[in-house]
Amino acid sequence: MAEDLQIIKGSKTEQYESLLPQIRALLEGEPDLVANLANVAAALKEQFGWLWTGFYLVKGDELVLGPFQGPVACTRIRHGRGVCGSSWAQARTLIVPDVEQFPGHIACSSQSRSEIVVPIIRNGVVTGVLDVDSEHLSQFDEVDAKYLEAVVELLSLQVPSE
Repeated sequence: MAEDLQIIKGSKTEQYESLLPQIRALLEGEPDLVANLANVAAALKEQFGWLWTGFYLVKGDELVLGPFQGPVACTRIRHGRGVCGSSWAQARTLIVPDVEQFPGHIACSSQSRSEIVVPIIRNGVVTGVLDVDSEHLSQFDEVDAKYLEAVVELLSLQVPSE
């Protein structure tokens, strides 16, 4: 198991390409879901310095806060509410360039300006989401979507479906 993260400079793609094998190594041989979600959130936050990086897990009709890095967060989010609940309901990645323009946005932090949410899907069912917030407008794009979806894919078999 790798426990030292190599932070690199370079293009966004180069940063993700360096980080993905490191995340894979962090997960390798570790069966504990909480430990893995915590390490992935920390690795992403360390590499990119985003405002908030973390996970919400589906429990009944709500997303419940899981491991994260950043300011205090909303604890529970209902299905279809806000960006996270909408990503869950639509079972797809949502990129929001300006959270103030997203209908029903839940302002867990007034510092958040843009957001990307990637659903964790297991056997066709959304079991959680990876949520990333930035204090900058238009922080996220299709490059982030591609690589964050790859990160979530590494975790998808670990997140139990209810």
